This record gives sequence, C-alpha cells and structure tokens, in this order.
Amino acid sequence: MANLITEKKYRIVIPEGKKKERLDTFLTSQIENATRTKVQKLIEANLVTVNSRFIKPSYKVMPGDIIEASIPVSPHPEEAEPEDIPLDIIYEDDFLLIVNKPPGMVAHPAYANYTGTLVNALLHHSQKLSQLNQAGRPGIVHRIDKDTSGLLVVAKDDWTHAKLAEQFSKHSIEREYWTIVWGLFREKTGEINSNIARSKSDRKKFSVSGNEGKTAITYYKVLEEFEFASLLKINLKTGRTHQIRVHLSSINHPVFGDATYGGRQIVFSSSLPKMKSRVQNLLEIMPRQALHAKTLGFVHPHTKKTVRFDSELPFDMIELLNNLRGKKI
Repeated sequence: MANLITEKKYRIVIPEGKKKERLDTFLTSQIENATRTKVQKLIEANLVTVNSRFIKPSYKVMPGDIIEASIPVSPHPEEAEPEDIPLDIIYEDDFLLIVNKPPGMVAHPAYANYTGTLVNALLHHSQKLSQLNQAGRPGIVHRIDKDTSGLLVVAKDDWTHAKLAEQFSKHSIEREYWTIVWGLFREKTGEINSNIARSKSDRKKFSVSGNEGKTAITYYKVLEEFEFASLLKINLKTGRTHQIRVHLSSINHPVFGDATYGGRQIVFSSSLPKMKSRVQNLLEIMPRQALHAKTLGFVHPHTKKTVRFDSELPFDMIELLNNLRGKKI
C-alpha cells in the first residue's frame, strides 16, 4: 500500500506565569524530534498560527496565546531499507549479535531519522533478524540514546528475542556504563532511587517525580576524580528512558556535555578567564553527553551460559579524560 502524506496537529495554550519566549524556540521544546530550523520553516510556510494569525518566528509568546500548528508527516518506507553502513560487531553467532554503537547513530528509523540508523545497517549485514517488534525495528531488543555510545544486543529470531526481553523485564541483565560528570562526590558510592516521568514543561525531556512516573534505581561508583569532574561507573537496576542522565542531573552532577540535562553549563564557582577557556575547550572535545554503555552481560538463551561483553571507551571520551588528567593526546 502506498504511503500517504498526513498531518499532525498541535494546539497549545500558553499558561499563566509563562515568561516571554521566541515562538520558534518555544515550539522546538514542545514538538517531538523538532529542530529550531525545521520549526522556522513551518512558521514561514504559514503552518503555524498564534491566535489565528500568521506570525514571525521571532514573535514572543505570552500567557493566553493559542498556538496551532499543522505538521506534514512526509511519506517514508513502511519497512526500513538495508544500507551499507559499517558496524562494530564484537560478537556474533546464529542467534544474536553484540554491536558497539557509535555516538550519533539512532537505533531504529523514526520521525526525522528514516535512514542511517542501526537497523538500516543491520539489514545490510544480516538476512536474519527477529520480527517481534513493530515494523521498522527488526532485531532491536533494547536501545540506548542517539548520542550515547556502547553495547547493544540484537536478536536474530523471535524466540531469542523473547527470552532476552524477558531478562530485561526481570532486570537480570548486567549493564555497566561509564560516564564523566560535573563535580566531586562526598560519598564515593551511592544509589539514586527516584521515579522518572515525562517532563510537563518539555515533552522531549524526563524528570524525577515523587509519585508519578516509573520506579528507577541507579547505582554509581566513583572511579577517578579531577579538578571539577568525576569518572563514574554506573549500574542499572531499572532501564528507564534517559535514566542515567536524569538521575545524575537531579543530584547536581549532570553528565558532562549533556545539552538536555544541564551538562553544557559551567557549574563551578571559578571566574578565572583561563579556567573558563579551558572548560570551553573540553566541551568542544565532547559535543555530546559523555556516556558509554561499556559492559553487557546476560544468560545466552540457547547455551544457558552467562556471557559478558566489554568495550573500550570511544575516542572522544578518551580524549576528554586525558585532557582532564593533563595528558593531551
């Protein structure tokens, strides 16, 4: 069946107390997977109105304003297409494979990311992938964020997929992450136990919540300390969206470089121009969140043996660590 062009409609009423903000900036925070450039094009194409009037991107939204937007959803393949994209496969057998995903790669096709994904690469690599997921996500048992690097397990058949998913559901999978965060810790080991829910102010973000959302438990251990940052080992009891990033930000130790949860703000008191210049250079080294899914362990569904896979840190995190240590490479 041919794909048809459809529209996704939004109607947003600006609440009382909302500070003035540019229309394009505000809509970028409200529309999932939107960028400011795309929002500006929608406004310029008269697909956005404020109080039933066409308006410029620089318009400052105010309490009581009614914003309406009609966003065309472009046709896209019902199934992902194979693409010849290199994969870093650290293990493969007849039932599953372990991929070391680079930063910047999306796990599967979705709005605004229909090509260049891990799934596109997997379809080129293998003719055999599980089909338990909805169309466009063959083989994908679990995901990590686009700008997080590290290990993912991919299933080649539905039975293997189901058994792996069961282990994730029971939280019996070993998942170890390494991350560089802002600040030093008084306690060198600890647990963060806070519910996580979708943010009420920005639908693309998540936040800790008292009674709402889902239970989330994160364990951390300080591996190394620097002047104003720390290298942590993270283990997950649960696996919520953005869990590590949200939890660490909630205790004022955001992941270094994380633009979404405060990791690109300088959060130490020094006002020395030389120090600020150094930190800006470090942020240029790490244009993403400094987070890597380093270790993955589980019971192999077919052999019943526990398997454990480990990966090296990516180059950008190594370069950041060496600069923090004063060992430029």
